[in-house]
Amino acid sequence: MDGVLIIDKPVGFTSHDVVARVRRILRERRVGHTGTLDPFATGVLVILVGRATRLAQFLSGAEKEYEAVIRLGYATDTGDLTGKPLPVDLHAGKMPSQKEIEAAMASLRGEIEQVPPMYSAKKQQGRKLYELARRGEEVERAAVSVTIHEFEALPREGHLLIQSDDGTGEFSARVVCSAGTYIRTLAEDLGRSVGLGAHLVGLRRTRAGDFHIAESVDLQTLEESFSQGGCAEFLIATDAALSRLPFMHLTAADVARVRNGMRISVADESAAGWVDGAKVRMREPEGSLIAVGLFDKATAQLQPTVVLG
Repeated sequence: MDGVLIIDKPVGFTSHDVVARVRRILRERRVGHTGTLDPFATGVLVILVGRATRLAQFLSGAEKEYEAVIRLGYATDTGDLTGKPLPVDLHAGKMPSQKEIEAAMASLRGEIEQVPPMYSAKKQQGRKLYELARRGEEVERAAVSVTIHEFEALPREGHLLIQSDDGTGEFSARVVCSAGTYIRTLAEDLGRSVGLGAHLVGLRRTRAGDFHIAESVDLQTLEESFSQGGCAEFLIATDAALSRLPFMHLTAADVARVRNGMRISVADESAAGWVDGAKVRMREPEGSLIAVGLFDKATAQLQPTVVLG
């Protein structure tokens, strides 16, 4: 069983929990994912099955889309609803107006610098930051560049900000961003822009690259389907999963060379428009994906970098 599953991750599950559950359901040892979601978050988790696990490098850097619920009024030590409230240095300010929120969101669009949160799986000197944070340690983290393509409010019942009796306020937002963006950090940065503490109280990933939430399946449905004879309707073929990459059909002789990791020559008409270093799908004569190769423009050759079979 080889291919890609789009799982709608439930709240309370780690990404590793989902991988372990899919392994049990499919009775397949080779299962992985292309990018983590926090346990409190839900939505698109791209799961690779069988030989498709070798394709993670081509999918993990994809653009992401989220729907987030941000609470203004206080911050937490984790940046989300699972953490402890921080000292109230930013707690006492009044709620911002709609114009102030929209201006703050506009200031965070484009390429920005983010400092990874301590409660994250990012490693520093071989140790995960959240492991240090749980021991009460805080270390210096270098800022990284991320791109916020879209950051817009999603009004509810005609109101952008819903205020609560406790003095806090919540609003929903849609975010389209580069891989590696921390939405928790984005929420905290927005809070600072309006002079308030802020944290995430809800996060749902609605898209990862070309994979949308509408294509997803929940774990219970997957298990029921598999127990009744299979889950082919949910499994995306490896070739289709890489549909953004150019492709070429190989001859039988080329297939033998590729299986041995050898370069093959590419005719000029096949490589029209390919840039040097382009990643190219390499298909067997009947159309199934056998490998992904890198194009060397100077020699007009393809070097297989990942061979599936």
